[in-house]
Amino acid sequence: MHHYLIELAALMAIFSFGIVAPGADTAMVMRQAMVHGRKAAVLTSVGIGASLMVHLSYTILGLGLIISQSIMLFNIIKWAGVAYLVYIGIQSFRAGSVTLDAGSVSPNGASSQSAFKGFALGFMANALNPKPVFFFLSIFSTVVSHDTPAMIKFGYGLVMAACLISWFVGMSFFLTIPKMRAGFERAGKWINRTSGLVFIAFGLKLATEKAG
Repeated sequence: MHHYLIELAALMAIFSFGIVAPGADTAMVMRQAMVHGRKAAVLTSVGIGASLMVHLSYTILGLGLIISQSIMLFNIIKWAGVAYLVYIGIQSFRAGSVTLDAGSVSPNGASSQSAFKGFALGFMANALNPKPVFFFLSIFSTVVSHDTPAMIKFGYGLVMAACLISWFVGMSFFLTIPKMRAGFERAGKWINRTSGLVFIAFGLKLATEKAG
């Protein structure tokens, strides 16, 4: 048990840097909080955490190694991710001003975002990113022993997913406090345009990633 706790501590020390580093998932949660409100941002945060478990699962099962060694599979995932981020970016850039009310936030008075869509946005933003494949392969091969049972490794993943969700949920709450939301309403149009450009930029950056 002591050995497993050491492995988990080492994993979390490395993983914590990945959590705070800004990326497409961070931009997604920020826009959800600013434009669609706290509930949507929290659901998106859960979607990101769930997607993390998908990456971890196929890494443990050995499929991650296959993807990392297959240029074709890597490129399929990469270009799907590029298309998704650019699409979300264009949609955000074209959106209008933001209107806030007591319960939700909606662009141009549109109906509130569904729970499924909020979850799916976070899930897909992380699922269609091949970079976690290499991240998990590298840290698991370096920190985790080959003799560690698969169930223990899944347990590590659950802890990391919980920490990731907690981080983004905390961000969601911070960004949706009344004073912050009032500021977002005044700058709503520019928030949409800026976040749109950020998503497109992350998509173009992903397009330059290479396998190996």
